[in-house]
Amino acid sequence: MTADAVGGVWQYATELARALGAHGVEVVIAVMGPSSPSSEPQASAAQREGLDIIPTHLPLDWLCDSPAPVIAAAEAIAALAREVGADVVQVNSPTLACAHFDQPVVAVAHGCVATWWEAAEAGPLSPDFAWHAELMREGLLAAAATVAPTHAYAETVRRRYALPTAPLAMHNGRTPMALPPALPADYAFTAGRLWDRVKRTALLDRVAAVTPIRAAGPVAAPHGETVATEHLELLGTLDTDALARELAGRPVFVSAATFEPFGLAVLEAAQAGCPLVLSDIATFHELWDGAALFVASDAPEDWAEAIERARADRDTLGAAARRQAARYTPEANAAAMAAIYARLLGRERVAA
Repeated sequence: MTADAVGGVWQYATELARALGAHGVEVVIAVMGPSSPSSEPQASAAQREGLDIIPTHLPLDWLCDSPAPVIAAAEAIAALAREVGADVVQVNSPTLACAHFDQPVVAVAHGCVATWWEAAEAGPLSPDFAWHAELMREGLLAAAATVAPTHAYAETVRRRYALPTAPLAMHNGRTPMALPPALPADYAFTAGRLWDRVKRTALLDRVAAVTPIRAAGPVAAPHGETVATEHLELLGTLDTDALARELAGRPVFVSAATFEPFGLAVLEAAQAGCPLVLSDIATFHELWDGAALFVASDAPEDWAEAIERARADRDTLGAAARRQAARYTPEANAAAMAAIYARLLGRERVAA
């Protein structure tokens, strides 16, 4: 199984690998992409827990500017799969399925440049990224099974890449964090890749001029993109213990994202009992209808008003979010993925 330490795929892969043990599935995780000050301790901790981690230092597709290094990385992953004697390969970036594999490949679409572009930019995909879209479609069609973390994103992928069927929707899971005792927080909180324009950090910065918001996550991307803020209280990238301390006071969790195939940070907040204020997008409605306030406006005052309403109804909304979050577990995700592996090893092609 491939993973990287840049975004939520690391958490997804390690949680899934642990839970797959109950199904008799042994997982070797091939870590791709650049290392960071936090990624090496994460990998070491995972190895101490018994997970089989192999750092590859192979490039991530969305950090490449041409297809050649991605194709070379895909072939290297195929060679590694042969070397370790894998029965099934799960690539968490479908472009990697373009290589020749001796095993059936499950391609999981956690996001891609072309679908991100639709939410981030006006107009058609830049010709500079046409090669990425072509590799994505090639990989999705070549894979024995395709998966997406929500029905909403699965349909987006089907439409964007003109697939004959949509990927199977398998909701991600997360083990709830242990929370220390804390007094109720009097601020809102957000977390994620703050540099990513689809997170709309600039909008949240304007909201923070009206009501205080603490923000966790990097403001600079591996490829150099940055975001400037004036009103948000920036916390930097938090480890699990620090994040648990932030969530323990059940602050209003806010996400203004226009593109979110799943939203791991929202799930973590919901598990902690935080009331949720979310953007009005299909993914969030699929996962959190009845357990969140949704804001369709771009006006900071509308977001600030929703945050205040959520804070006033913290207990009711927080309890609803926690109940909904109980549906999304690593165990449920592992059971669904293990069933796919078993069917593929029986030489059945998995269709939606």
